[in-house]
Amino acid sequence: MTPSENKRKEDLLSGPILPLLLKMSAPNTVAFLISAIVVLTEVLFISKLGTAALAAVALAFPIIMFTQQMAFGALGGAVTSSIARSLGAGNLERAERLLWHSLFVAICGSLFFLFLFIVGGESLLKILGGEGTLLKESFSYSIIFLSGGITIWISGVLTAALRGMGNMVYPAIITVLASLIQVALAGGLILGWFGLPKMGISGAAISVIANGIFMSSILLLKFSNPTTVVRLKLSRLSFEKELFQDIFNVALPASLSPVFTVATVLILTGLVAQFGTAALAGYGIGSRVEFLMIPLIFGIGSAMTTMVGTNVGARNIERAEKIGFIGGISAGLLAGIIGVILALTPEYWIHFFTNDDAAYLVTKQYIQIVGICYGFQGLGLSLYFASQGANAMKWAILATIARCLIAAIGGWVSVYYFSTGITGIFYSAAAAVIIYGLMLIISLRMGAWKKS
Repeated sequence: MTPSENKRKEDLLSGPILPLLLKMSAPNTVAFLISAIVVLTEVLFISKLGTAALAAVALAFPIIMFTQQMAFGALGGAVTSSIARSLGAGNLERAERLLWHSLFVAICGSLFFLFLFIVGGESLLKILGGEGTLLKESFSYSIIFLSGGITIWISGVLTAALRGMGNMVYPAIITVLASLIQVALAGGLILGWFGLPKMGISGAAISVIANGIFMSSILLLKFSNPTTVVRLKLSRLSFEKELFQDIFNVALPASLSPVFTVATVLILTGLVAQFGTAALAGYGIGSRVEFLMIPLIFGIGSAMTTMVGTNVGARNIERAEKIGFIGGISAGLLAGIIGVILALTPEYWIHFFTNDDAAYLVTKQYIQIVGICYGFQGLGLSLYFASQGANAMKWAILATIARCLIAAIGGWVSVYYFSTGITGIFYSAAAAVIIYGLMLIISLRMGAWKKS
C-alpha cells in the first residue's frame, strides 16, 4: 500500500469517529443528494404528461426500487463489507478475488431479475391494479429498465468495492457526472427536448440505463488502473466457494430487506389503489419522496459499512459499536429534520409534481403523517448498512420484517375493519417506521454485533 492508503487504514482503525464519519460521508451524501434531485426532476418531467403517467410510474416504482436496493443495498453492501474486512485483516489478494466474484454475482442477478419480470411482471402489475393503458405504460417502463439492469448492477458493485477500500470521493464524482447526464437525457426523452424523440415515461427508463452504462464503463477503467488498491487482475480470476459464501453471508440476509421493503410498498400500493387513480398518483409522489431518504442516508450508511467492516476485520468490536451509535444518531437527525420540513411546507413543493387537487391532498396527508417519522427511518436504515459491515444481519432483517407486517396488517385492518380510509394506511406506515428504528438501536445496545 502507498503511504496515503496506509494513513487511510490507520484512520479507519483509530481516528476520531465523528470527524472521520463526516469526512467519509460528505462526498456520498452530496452525490446522493444530487441523485435524489434527479429522481425528483424526473417525476417533475413525468408530471407534465398528466396524472395517468404519474400513476403508471407509481405502479412500476416498487419493481424499480427493489432492483436498485438489491444491486446497491444488498449486494453492494455485502461487497463493501467483504472488501473492507479483507483489507482490515491485511489480505489484499483476497479482496481482489472477491471483486471478480462480486461482478459474477451482479451479472447473474440482473439476468435473473429480467427473467422473473418477463415471466410474471405483467401479472404482478395487474394484481396491483394495472389495466388498459396504465398497465401497458407501466409494463413498458419496467421492461426497458430491467433490460438494461446489468449496467446498474455492475456500477453498484464497483462503487461498493471502492467504498470498501475507503475511497468515497471517486464514486461520488462519477455519480454526480452520471446524474447530470441522466437528467439531461430524461428531459429530452420524456418531453422531447433537444430534438430527441418524445418517448414519455419510457424515456425515463432509458435515461437510467444511460447513467448505468457511463458509470460502469468509467469504473471498469478505474479498476484496471495500476494506482487502484484493489484491481481487476486476470491472475485473480478464479472462483472459490468460500469467497462466494463470504459475499452471500451478508448479501442473502440483506436481500430480505429489499424483499420486505418492496413488499410493504406493494401492499400499500394495492390498498391505496382502491381509492382511485388520483390517490395512487398522490401516494406515488409521497413514496418517491420517502425513497429519496434511502440515497441520502446511504451516504452516511455506506461510510458506516466501511468503517465498521474494517474494524470488525481487525477484531475491534467496541470501536465498531461506537461507530454504529454515532452514525445512527447522525443519520436519524438528518432524516428527521428533512421529514419535519417537508411536513410543515407541503404547499411549497407538492404543486411542482401535480395540479390535481385530489392527488395533492393525498400527498399532503402522507407526508404529514409518515414524514415526521423519517428520523426513525434514518436511524434504522443507517444501522442496517452498519450491520452489513459487521456481518450481523439478524436484527436488521427482523426489524424489516416487523416493519412490513405492521404496515401491511395495520393498513388492511384500518381500511376493512375501522373504515379509516387512506389516512389509516398512512398511520400504520408511520408506526411501522418507528418500530423499525427502535428495534435496530436497541439490538445494537444489547450486543447484537458481539453475539454475531
